[in-house]
Amino acid sequence: MGFLDALFGRSKPVKPDLDQLFGLPSAAITLQAATGFTPTGAGSVCFATIEGGAFTQVQQDVRALLDADSERSGRPVEFSRDDYGYSWLLSRRTPDNLSALVSDLHAVNTALQDSGFGPQLLCSLVTFHDAELRPLALVYLYKRGTFYPFAPLPGQKRDNPLELQIKATVKDDLRIEEDLTRWFPLWGAPGL
Repeated sequence: MGFLDALFGRSKPVKPDLDQLFGLPSAAITLQAATGFTPTGAGSVCFATIEGGAFTQVQQDVRALLDADSERSGRPVEFSRDDYGYSWLLSRRTPDNLSALVSDLHAVNTALQDSGFGPQLLCSLVTFHDAELRPLALVYLYKRGTFYPFAPLPGQKRDNPLELQIKATVKDDLRIEEDLTRWFPLWGAPGL
């Protein structure tokens, strides 16, 4: 960080570390033991869509890569676009195969990053539920290199006490986003 950056209060952005995603299986074990939340088998990647042939080709390559693998499990990859214009890729695996799901999400993020579209990546999430079927997501913020829990309630409300409990539960397994203002709600995220 340079003198002017320090003077104006700017900091260098955290470099994304996609390997942080591989901490999710151990966090899932901790989460299940402490709170009863288990993986649903669904995970998503959110990215800003860019028009153009190169981006379309990367999307097609990612779909082909994951569809080829998911055909063996009978679970196709789904692309969708939300109300804000962001694109989502949803991958589904059996709930007991979180490692394969994480590999899917890592492959998508890596393909976009390696093709020069890293700045378009927003987040990845893996979903969980408990015995009462309450939804929970562990969200990876690409540009921050951190995770946060998101626990939606009906009526676009959040279960803040549960989110803070989950934060405390998985803090030794995942790099948690300390700035709570960056814990964005992901209403209607595919898989959640």
